[in-house]
Amino acid sequence: MSYNRAIAPEVYSSKDALTKDMVGIGMLFAERGSKNPNIENTLVAASLEGVEGQDYRALSLLVDWLEIHMERVNADRLIQLVLNLESKPVRCFWAAMGYFIKKDRRLKKLQTAYRGGRLDLLSTGTEFLVKRSGEDSRFSEGPLRVPEKTLRHRPKDILTPTELAKRHSTYRTRLILGPTYRADMWAIIENEPELSASELARQAYGSFATAWQVKKDWNILVKR
Repeated sequence: MSYNRAIAPEVYSSKDALTKDMVGIGMLFAERGSKNPNIENTLVAASLEGVEGQDYRALSLLVDWLEIHMERVNADRLIQLVLNLESKPVRCFWAAMGYFIKKDRRLKKLQTAYRGGRLDLLSTGTEFLVKRSGEDSRFSEGPLRVPEKTLRHRPKDILTPTELAKRHSTYRTRLILGPTYRADMWAIIENEPELSASELARQAYGSFATAWQVKKDWNILVKR
């Protein structure tokens, strides 16, 4: 059967499913999370819920998570997902992240996700709140205007890299191999060794060639 690569999921998680996925990647606001949810899918889904759904609790957790864990994100795939979004406000949020997390040069292309004047995160009241408390300094250089105290900053609500590596097998493998499709495939095949190369590629959103090589290398390791 032929394999047609897809970079994005058919649909992004929302509501309860998204909550479980966010907990699954280390955001601490519920007890039970999904097992090994896809990292980039969850990040984009959280941004959609946070910006379009005006769920500022989710958005504040997302910003803190990115500041702590961005090194382990597959930036190439994240950027592709963001650039394909239809929502201008959500693309504006990600462009703002490109300005905020300057230490990660991979994110510079995120700044191109939105071109235009500054947008307000809040639908109403931004001018009054900014005059009263100022802007959130994390966004002050980017295209998104966020009043101070709109998004709380609580890093303690995010698992540390050490803690997350114990819970999320793909994150752990990315620590070893880097944030690549190969790392994701390796984590998947360790849990499901009987997967075909095409199914492995589908689950990881990667190429068939990479999946075929991972499958080949795995078979060498487990051969008795």
